[in-house]
Amino acid sequence: MTKINKKILAAILLVLFILYWAAVNILVSAVLVPSFMEKLDAFQRISEQSYAEQVQETEMKQNLTAMTVVGKVWGRQQGIEQVEIMSEDGYRLRGVLMQDSGYAAEAGQKSAGPHRWVVLLHGYTGSKEMMYGYAYWYWMNGYSVLAPDFRCQGESEGDYIGLGATDSKDLAGWIGLILQRDPQAEIVLHGLSMGASTALLYCGQENVPDNIKAVISDCAFTDAYSMFKEKIGSWFHLPAFPVVDSAELMIRLRAGYDLKETSPLKAVSASSVPTLFIHGEEDRMIPVSMCRELYDAAACEKEIMIVEGAGHAQAADKDPARYFEEVEKFLRE
Repeated sequence: MTKINKKILAAILLVLFILYWAAVNILVSAVLVPSFMEKLDAFQRISEQSYAEQVQETEMKQNLTAMTVVGKVWGRQQGIEQVEIMSEDGYRLRGVLMQDSGYAAEAGQKSAGPHRWVVLLHGYTGSKEMMYGYAYWYWMNGYSVLAPDFRCQGESEGDYIGLGATDSKDLAGWIGLILQRDPQAEIVLHGLSMGASTALLYCGQENVPDNIKAVISDCAFTDAYSMFKEKIGSWFHLPAFPVVDSAELMIRLRAGYDLKETSPLKAVSASSVPTLFIHGEEDRMIPVSMCRELYDAAACEKEIMIVEGAGHAQAADKDPARYFEEVEKFLRE
């Protein structure tokens, strides 16, 4: 091969390499940057696919509507504050807070005792508003409520969705906000999907405050790498190799966290915070087998509730009475 041919070949390979990394860069944005996702033609298809994977039952839809209505009732309460914190890396994170001061007494609010708090953690590409139905239940049972938007979602700043990695660090700031107001706070973390995984990751760290009394983990994943790998194949029909590992490297470079180290499964083995694991038997987004893995690996006091006929984050929609009865029982015990 002549020197000219070698130069041409090298130039072609360089161009292909640049195009490949540009494609990987776009892929990462398509999964972790909501504003970019919405510009893609594939976004509508992914949304429709995710909806189709849910269990479609009239009663469940009615229960979801009821949860949404009571959530709006909670969201209109006069005692709700707009609050914010700064993340360690300089993002302004926003949420809402209602500290129990008897606002719901006239509505028949129960007394959970002084200093009871809940932090409600939403799922991937969600916002605090999706947790308002849960907020209403806790508020009516005498809890103070904090519902934040994760970074890069809702009203919070950020460049990339954290998949629990950065969110578990941000959660420490929200816990700090509560403890500034109420140093004796007894705090429950209740999360859905990515929010549940965030709570598990947080509780697997060292020096978790004794104020954290329980976790309600609803449809958490075992590790972010496995979830990312599965969704790349499901949503974009791309092979795991070499695309996923290339994207994982790109995420480390751009977003500053490691998918392989974002492991709730590893975290629960180090956690001492009592945890109720909840999952829908028909979950096609995060398989129910992940819940069972998390439960088996957990070193803390634990319970598990698998809800038959429920899809992803649909346990409360399928059987709201049983759902909140089990939550109340677990927190009481």
